[in-house]
Amino acid sequence: MSDTGKRAFDVVIVGAGFAGMYMLHRVRGLGLSARVYEAGSGVGGTWYWNRYPGARCDVESMEYSYQFSDELQQEWHWSERFATQPEILRYADHVADRFGLRDDIQFDTRVTGAEFDEKASHWRVSTTGGGGPAAPVSARFLIMATGCLSSTNMPSIPGIDSFAGEKYHTGQWPHEPVDFTGKRVGVIGTGSSAIQSIPIIAGQAKELFVFQRTPNYSVPAHNAPLDPDYEARIKAEYGAFRARNSLMPNAFGSSLPRNEASALAATDQERRQAYETRWQRGGLVLLGAFGDLLLDARANETAAEFVREKIRAIVRDPVTAELLTPWQVIGCKRLCVDTGYYETFNRPNVHLVDVKAHPIEQITPTGLRTGGRDYPLDCIVFATGFDAMTGTLTKMDIRGRGGLSLREKWHAGPRTYLGLGLAAFPNLFTISGPGSPSVLTNMLVSIEQHVNWIAACLAYMREHGHTVIEATAQAEDAWVEHVNSVADRTLYPGCNSWYLGANVPGKTRVFMPLIGYPPYVRKCEEVVAKGYEGFVLEPAVQAR
Repeated sequence: MSDTGKRAFDVVIVGAGFAGMYMLHRVRGLGLSARVYEAGSGVGGTWYWNRYPGARCDVESMEYSYQFSDELQQEWHWSERFATQPEILRYADHVADRFGLRDDIQFDTRVTGAEFDEKASHWRVSTTGGGGPAAPVSARFLIMATGCLSSTNMPSIPGIDSFAGEKYHTGQWPHEPVDFTGKRVGVIGTGSSAIQSIPIIAGQAKELFVFQRTPNYSVPAHNAPLDPDYEARIKAEYGAFRARNSLMPNAFGSSLPRNEASALAATDQERRQAYETRWQRGGLVLLGAFGDLLLDARANETAAEFVREKIRAIVRDPVTAELLTPWQVIGCKRLCVDTGYYETFNRPNVHLVDVKAHPIEQITPTGLRTGGRDYPLDCIVFATGFDAMTGTLTKMDIRGRGGLSLREKWHAGPRTYLGLGLAAFPNLFTISGPGSPSVLTNMLVSIEQHVNWIAACLAYMREHGHTVIEATAQAEDAWVEHVNSVADRTLYPGCNSWYLGANVPGKTRVFMPLIGYPPYVRKCEEVVAKGYEGFVLEPAVQAR
């Protein structure tokens, strides 16, 4: 929809991905007026922007979908075990059309800032679109459905603007197909988007140069067309299947649940069999082979060495295999899922360049220089990830009580209560925000849990005559300490990952998500049962 001229709403939602769409659906069900602002021209969020070749979900299709409507989950048919980006985007479009959501979504409109008016108990939200800045709108509640991986991280490399060829970022891929046939292509980065796209690009390019700083662990997807019998079995008990998944540590994978036994208590043969079974199954289940893989460094090393052996067996050139072999803790960075990634380096047109030993010196008009050597390139693909979890929020000028900016509040790292609310920012909610399980889970499950919690909160406030809700500083401090203490009991903080913001120069390194989905859900329920413990609810905003 276009700007209708209406300037006051009960709720403004930022983002029309899976979180924003479901939040709009729930808000409408409460009879509240709402407007969603979306920077893109369509729904889908991360799946709208990330159109790079090979883009695919790493959670199985039958689990990576909404569960709020049984009719929806029964009528939709996935074609593959792990859905591709185009199919997920078609699903998002289907949801938007089926529930008539587009009527309240204003596309091609970016939220630039928001300020809480303490006297009026409203947020004043500023936007800009094709026609430039628009007049601000007001909303009683501001809900950030901006996603965890929506702010691309472009590296600051000397000469980057001088390159005369084609430049792409995997997180902002063109909508039209890109053909690399006959071209010399450089890919910078070896994270998830690179690992998915490199096999596809290698099949087209005349030559592919992969510029790698840190190798990553990757496991095979073993993707296949979705078995109709399997689909029928799941749909026959979809509710129970969803319930079982919600009890898993990461809210998925109940069909092959985690083995809680210690890797160190097993024999070498038992460990190898456990890892091999999950390797052959494919997907993210490998780290569920034993319960202590992310708690004990010695246990973790057994899984890490298993994957290293696989790499050495797949990649024929021993020098290349060694460069592709990771030595950090497996799982402290998000485990990648691939289709033929390591095999790609057996192709004669694919070259691995170690930029840890010889950092990139500059990008030139004709290519890239590293280690004193010039690499002539026709195209450069930046697979350099995102300013995860906080980047999109801090790019907006969001100001709470007393004009406090979110950037200032988070200068030493993000601080939230439950990943949902922020002290000094009344009536603002973050869906899958820092301090919640979010990126460590099946995101669709975490999104629905947050949206349902927020919707129930709005209904409670209306029923009890409250107009303002705000997390207390004490609750926020205690929650940040809890998130850190949980992380510190694991191996997660032990390597430089985007979970800590380590991929963004100058970003404060703090472990941002909370580990453990089921205990988090219980805490959220407990907060509600105790009358929204940790929040202050008021009939009107009062000066402090």
